[in-house]
Amino acid sequence: MTSISPDLHLADFASAAPSTLQIEILNAINTANAFLDDMTTTTDNNGHSVDMSAEQALADVMAFDHMNLALDRSWGILSHLNSVTSNDEIRHVHHELLPKLSAYGTRVGQHQPLFSRYQTIVNDEAFFARLEPARARAIELALRSFELSGVALAKAEQEKFAAIQSELSTLSATFSDHILDATQAHALPLNDKQLTGLTESGLALLADAGAQYKARTLASGSLTQEDIDALPTPYYVASLNIPVYLAVMTYADDRRLRETLYRAYVTRASEFDTHTNAKGESLNNADIMSQILQLREQKAKLLGFTDYAAVSLSKKMADSVAEVETFLRDLAAQATPTAERDLAQLQQYANAYGIDELQPWDSAYIAEKVKQSEFNLSQEEIRPYFPLPKVINGLFAIVERLYDIKVKEQTNDNANSQPVSHWHDDVSFYQLFDADDNLLGGFYFDLFARSGKRGGAWMNGFQSRYSYDEQAHQQLPVCFMVGNFTPALDGKPSLLTHDEVLTLFHEFGHGLHHLLTQVTVGDVAGVNGVEWDAVELPSQFMENWAWDAEGIALISSHVETGEALPKDKLDALLAVKNFQSGMQTLRQIELALFDLLIHAHTPALDYEGILATLNTVRSDVAIMQTPDYNRFANGFSHIFAGGYAAGYYSYKWAELLSADAFSKFEEDGIFNPVTGKAFRDTILSVGGSFPAKTNFENFRGRSASIDALLRHSGFANTKKVDAANAQTTHEVI
Repeated sequence: MTSISPDLHLADFASAAPSTLQIEILNAINTANAFLDDMTTTTDNNGHSVDMSAEQALADVMAFDHMNLALDRSWGILSHLNSVTSNDEIRHVHHELLPKLSAYGTRVGQHQPLFSRYQTIVNDEAFFARLEPARARAIELALRSFELSGVALAKAEQEKFAAIQSELSTLSATFSDHILDATQAHALPLNDKQLTGLTESGLALLADAGAQYKARTLASGSLTQEDIDALPTPYYVASLNIPVYLAVMTYADDRRLRETLYRAYVTRASEFDTHTNAKGESLNNADIMSQILQLREQKAKLLGFTDYAAVSLSKKMADSVAEVETFLRDLAAQATPTAERDLAQLQQYANAYGIDELQPWDSAYIAEKVKQSEFNLSQEEIRPYFPLPKVINGLFAIVERLYDIKVKEQTNDNANSQPVSHWHDDVSFYQLFDADDNLLGGFYFDLFARSGKRGGAWMNGFQSRYSYDEQAHQQLPVCFMVGNFTPALDGKPSLLTHDEVLTLFHEFGHGLHHLLTQVTVGDVAGVNGVEWDAVELPSQFMENWAWDAEGIALISSHVETGEALPKDKLDALLAVKNFQSGMQTLRQIELALFDLLIHAHTPALDYEGILATLNTVRSDVAIMQTPDYNRFANGFSHIFAGGYAAGYYSYKWAELLSADAFSKFEEDGIFNPVTGKAFRDTILSVGGSFPAKTNFENFRGRSASIDALLRHSGFANTKKVDAANAQTTHEVI
């Protein structure tokens, strides 16, 4: 039997009941709090050591870190389940625990005796100099975290800080709930006329949504079995789940249907959304957004910062709001000429379809027509060439060639394999080995859209590489890679669009960053401790192999015939890489500027101010009108419920780094094993144990340049900008 290494410490999801996890979490908090209760201060008011050696202080720090594994594990499982299999019971327990987790986290960050141990370590300069780099870096980052947690505040201000943190955690969770509930509440049954233009795979998705609609309405009592039986089969329903939404927006000939669905999507959780949750409460996020901004500003002021954006940037590569804003606006200037040509091309084609003025609900539809005409490329025609099993096997073959590693699936239907617990039947588990068959880590794939699962794609670094010699504890990295792809339908495997292929490669890049680390200090292993505006480097970097002919050959073959992607379709796919790149870049800059400016504004903006800022940014950089009712901000989970507040610019910042890093492979050969080893050794293996700028320069041999980003984006007048001058160079769960 193929066994599972105990160093993976895999979770038993079959026994991971919310009530059980709740008990484990509360017990872990109580144990850790008792440890903190017994601590005494080891430095005086000037930070000088009092009766404790740096060695003993480090021992206490490491013991406390190890104690927190139990909490990290139980909470990690619960929060993961809340994202992928959310139901009322999981959500209730998750939200009930948030204030307790927040209070505990704040206590740790403001705990003077624990803080004094870190001070004792760094104050002994000779001892600190002897520490391994990863340990030293973790201690430096911890000291910064203490400062940003209010350790230096007076007691009354610390209490206020704690209350703010607690309220923010609850508000962010509610914001996320509202988006999930609003997305799943929308169901629009379609008639035959509205189906015109939809592809075979699109119709299958709509029929699947219709079957789910029938089951849901029957279970809720909205319809009786007699009502259900009276509905046609298949029953086509348009939902706001991304695969269904995109199928309609890209192919439906009915312009009014596209506008209806677009409006529903961009008004989710806004004042225009009439849906309610199970308790009958409004899903409108408007007040929550302004409350979050106000609380973040209060937090920033308590810590001595001018605004929350300054707090966010204190942990990133970029130094200031002005620097990031300059980077974004300069890039917008580079992208605008291309974007204007993109829009003119779309409008020219729109005229042929009787559309005098292109609107957002026309963009994907007309863009597909342009691809078919100009490039002889249809996403639906190439979808059969990207069956998910082939894509996954090809992805594994690519990373095996690049990094000399091996991936093996652990299947539960094999009598010779030890079974692995999953949270859903769609989930699969894999182990990662080096060239000598040494186990490096493990990862789960959960790739399909379904009810109860939040939208988007992400990598959750559930468990870091870590060792604790005092208790002979060895822990290998484990992560969850999650997507919302088109599921398998009509007896065929999932067939991916090329956009979905890129998403899979992106998340796998994050996964490799987590899994290939050789750092055993958990706080800086893998993606941990990596500056947020550099954490997207490995993920965006990985996408390049899905844009290369050699890479595409490994990930594509026809689902029925096994034939390779025909040369004309391959040429068309590669030619279309920069199609609409100008407009897409401006869209990302629009979101990044909006995020930056609302967090840099003081006093904190109310809802009207938030919308006004977004409109101002659009007038500055967007080249296509947005309807007045658009409330995209109400669903902007990245910044209101995720880790990207005043950091959404990180995608473009890291894209500069990733493009420049890939240009080294373009020079040496994209499967050059020496270059692959260098990238693994200088970027992927070291995690956050050194500053990201140092890691990049160790790989590239110089500071970053914007040249490759502009070239890869297809922008004219490419110019080199040194990262030191622009830093205008520059994650998930």
